[in-house]
Amino acid sequence: MILTNIFALKDNYIWILYNKSNSCIIIDPGISNLVIKKISEKKLNPKAILITHYHKDHIDGVNEILKKYPKITVFGPKNTKNYNIHKIVKGGDKIHLLANDIDVISTPGHTLNHISYYLKPYLFCGDTIFSAGCGRVFKNNYLNMYHSIQLIRLFPGNTILCCSHEYTLSNLIFSMNLLPKDHNIKRYYKKVQKKIFLKKNIFPFYLYNERKINIFLRTDDFYLKKWIGFKKNKDSFEIFCYLRKSKDLFGAKRD
Repeated sequence: MILTNIFALKDNYIWILYNKSNSCIIIDPGISNLVIKKISEKKLNPKAILITHYHKDHIDGVNEILKKYPKITVFGPKNTKNYNIHKIVKGGDKIHLLANDIDVISTPGHTLNHISYYLKPYLFCGDTIFSAGCGRVFKNNYLNMYHSIQLIRLFPGNTILCCSHEYTLSNLIFSMNLLPKDHNIKRYYKKVQKKIFLKKNIFPFYLYNERKINIFLRTDDFYLKKWIGFKKNKDSFEIFCYLRKSKDLFGAKRD
């Protein structure tokens, strides 16, 4: 399977996964024109759209794509049923596409019915987790988001996180503000900054690296707890809540 992405709406990633026969799957198309252009350029044959949650920047392109390619099947969670979804899926389901089984993973928190899709090594995680950060928590669903991130943390280290937004530098600036002496975070910041300056794609985001530099995956880390002023036995969930709320106040974008 071959993965490509489209950068859209200032900071959105739209993902397209295709095989050697040029059949493809589209994930979270917030707009349609760039997707249709990419499909046409690569001469792809779209078979399905996978939606992680109902927010407009993930789903607004579906209608126009369906007009162009009416045979596509659209999959999404329960609260997307009014957005041109053909098949409602939930955590624990399997979708068979392009001769592969795709696992549907329940990852609530950003929205109540948020789901992710796993086709090894790719985890299409929507707005649950980003490189060096995590999604904004709506409707006070902190416990759900915490459990979703802990679940993702347990995936194999070579898992590639296919998140839906590019917030890496702003996430790292927040992390360096909390952990000014963390060498892994500082090194990664310089690496990402250089790639962006050279106009290079900073993807892929490997989970083994995220475990080092993403503070939301480190909520049981004694070093982190010490630096932000908590005792080492402080509950991991409370650390998560502190970090996420601090990020909101620090100046998160739309995450």
